[in-house]
Amino acid sequence: MMDWTDRHCRTFHRLLSPNARLYTEMVTSAALVHGDRLRLLEHGQDEHPVALQLGGSEPDELARAARYGAEAGYDEINLNVGCPSDRVQSGRFGACLMLEPGRVADCVRAMREAVAVPVTVKCRIGVDEQDSERDLDRFAQCMVDAGVEVLIVHARKAWLKGLSPKENREVPPLDYARVHRLRQSFANLAVILNGGIANAGEAVGHLDHVPGVMLGRVAYHQPWILAELEAVLWGTPVPDRVSVLHRLRPHVEAELARGTPLKHMLRHVLGLFHGTPGARRFRRVLSEGAHRSGADWSLVERAIGALGVERRDAA
Repeated sequence: MMDWTDRHCRTFHRLLSPNARLYTEMVTSAALVHGDRLRLLEHGQDEHPVALQLGGSEPDELARAARYGAEAGYDEINLNVGCPSDRVQSGRFGACLMLEPGRVADCVRAMREAVAVPVTVKCRIGVDEQDSERDLDRFAQCMVDAGVEVLIVHARKAWLKGLSPKENREVPPLDYARVHRLRQSFANLAVILNGGIANAGEAVGHLDHVPGVMLGRVAYHQPWILAELEAVLWGTPVPDRVSVLHRLRPHVEAELARGTPLKHMLRHVLGLFHGTPGARRFRRVLSEGAHRSGADWSLVERAIGALGVERRDAA
């Protein structure tokens, strides 16, 4: 998610789930080819498996960007053709590309020729007045013909005019059954379901129909869902939430030494105690203090103290 799932967020989420595949925020191919490539591709070894998500519509440029990502060590290159924002549309990428499946296929072929790691695609079930049955099947077939083996599908249409990006995440009705049918129609395509999943139970339920699920905002605002799913799917013991914070301390202090402001890291942990006693006090301490000059790890200790729980050292 753009401006959300940065490397600090991914480091935190990896502590909650050692096995989940993490995705970067979407990076445009133009930014990678012409911009600060080292900064845009920076990630920690503890993040793996991690996928680089790209946005773009020019096959040659996307191939170069994919190559840079693979050379930087990413385990997967994902092409986003599901984002409906005006900014993305103006650059002729994102969800509007679902109207041009042939171009998307050309982009995928160019990327696959450039890298050895998997190239995957993220899309919607359709755009505007498209028929979600016929047109989604046609799009999926184009992807399969281009060599795609994993298609991540947000189970809503995208409306390119009349709805804001936020409304596009809430107003178009969810159609999980359509994604399930897509999986049934393409037995050799790993169809991953995305969109609207609210808790771990719902996520596990979808696994009766599809081989995987992708979580977005729920994992950001209620990150404990990652630990819950980790325990159910991989049998990993559920950690203590305070111990997770203490395990994050080396990353935070190393970044502080590099000059990274504390607020850039702590904004990702605000939802860690969602639904538990003291969660509001925890968020308030961090929100009010993280932006202040000289803020350091002691602020996290004060936030933990505000929970009213006994401190536990990291294992």
